[in-house]
Amino acid sequence: MRRRNQGFGRQARRRYSNFVWLMLCGLVIVLFFIVLLSKGNQPTSRPIVTKRTYKQDRILEGLNVTEEMLSPNSITRQLNDQISLAKSLVVIAKESNNLQFAWELSAQIRNSQVLLSNAATRQTPPTITESETTIRDMALLLYQAQQLHYDSATMIMRLKAKIQSLEEQMSSLSDKSSKYGQIAAEEVPKSLYCLGVQLATEWFRSPTLQRRLVDRKQSGSKLEDNSLYHFCVFSDNILATSVVINSTAMNSKNPNAVVFHVVTDEVNHAPMKAWFSMNDFRGVTVDVQNIEDFSWLNASYVPVLRQLQDSETAKYYFSGSNDNNRTPIKFRNPKYLSMLNHLRFYIPEVYPSLKKVIFLDDDVVVQRDLSALFSVDLNGNVNGAVETCMETFHRYHKYLNYSHPLIRSHFDPDACGWGFGMNVFDLTEWRKRNVTGIYHYWQERNVDRTLWKLGTLPPGLLTFYGLTAPLDPSWHVLGLGYTNVDPKLIANGAVLHYNGNAKPWLKIGMEKYKPIWDKYVDYSHPLLQQCNVH
Repeated sequence: MRRRNQGFGRQARRRYSNFVWLMLCGLVIVLFFIVLLSKGNQPTSRPIVTKRTYKQDRILEGLNVTEEMLSPNSITRQLNDQISLAKSLVVIAKESNNLQFAWELSAQIRNSQVLLSNAATRQTPPTITESETTIRDMALLLYQAQQLHYDSATMIMRLKAKIQSLEEQMSSLSDKSSKYGQIAAEEVPKSLYCLGVQLATEWFRSPTLQRRLVDRKQSGSKLEDNSLYHFCVFSDNILATSVVINSTAMNSKNPNAVVFHVVTDEVNHAPMKAWFSMNDFRGVTVDVQNIEDFSWLNASYVPVLRQLQDSETAKYYFSGSNDNNRTPIKFRNPKYLSMLNHLRFYIPEVYPSLKKVIFLDDDVVVQRDLSALFSVDLNGNVNGAVETCMETFHRYHKYLNYSHPLIRSHFDPDACGWGFGMNVFDLTEWRKRNVTGIYHYWQERNVDRTLWKLGTLPPGLLTFYGLTAPLDPSWHVLGLGYTNVDPKLIANGAVLHYNGNAKPWLKIGMEKYKPIWDKYVDYSHPLLQQCNVH
């Protein structure tokens, strides 16, 4: 039996191992190519780019902000930040009276601004080389400011002190403004004083005027005829009273049925008579009386006149030195003790034959016929008035001292206030309820001014409490002498009231409301031109 050659097995194993190695190498090569191909197919990572919206681009364009300034490593941004901080430190340095340091900061600010200006001109950002010195010099100054305690805490404290100082100055200026405004409101313009003098002269040298007045008084039956429309005005202002009467006459449907009862003081009695004698108001009857002729109006009957005899009261109103000026000047106006001002509480005694009257202040303008007011049913009340409590501060607690037990126990603090200046008074009910006696009661209890301080409205609120019927708001529009009023209210208002200091005949009057008043003044009148009334 032939035996195989031993080299045959070795040769077969060698061929087998070579084949395996070739297979392995091929597999490695294939895997290598697969890996390469898979990497080639993977998306390459890209940096995230934030796309700005159109609105952001418009904002940046409006602010003149460049891409370079938005970079956190921007030299331009660093320079701008330094300039902003340095500018605030300049202010603090000046406040601290460190003028040398303030000057150094200002000079360095200018250097930084020049560097930025040059870069903007050539339209390239400033380089590190050219800006290194400027940034370092500014940084040294800012560090020096920190050593001088010009830090944020100090800045805040100084700014607080500055704000407090400015608030004190503002308060002082506000007080002065209030005082000067009050003085301006109380002063009689030279032109109106001149008018009074000229009219008085005309009256005493012109028998014709006096005869004309006598002729008119012969038809005096109108003054007591309750079928006519009776109005009363108590004033020492000739021109203002003339506007009230003229505006009423111009807008009246039947001016011949209108009667005006005017009461003035002794100084203005002759000028008033002269003015209303030489001018015609579409047939309106005008009667002028002198308050000094009312003999019953004396200190034994009238609390206000009795209070004027008190030395402390007189000192309060006329000297203003007994409380170190703690009381605002407006509370010390002597007009609040003027009998012309308080005569409104004595209307039934001034006109004993009349049953119903409309009371008008001298700072009103009439825009509509008022005859309909005489037929308004007051439902047994004495006073017809427009309520003003649409806002909180026009309620009783605004005008009266509710810390006083007498006020607190008798009146609702949220009761609605109303306007004096256009009031319908039922004089029959007034007499029946002794309203003047109620007024006396409260006036006598306010000798020390602890119930109220200002004007005739507070005692009016007390006197007519529970005796007032509300009227339609369009009958009486208030506020033209101190605030802005809705134009629609003005257009629809029957009576416009310039209550407040800004009277239309004064220079401090509100310009936008003066034309309404001027419409009823005849500036072409020779006496008005002679006295430069305009």
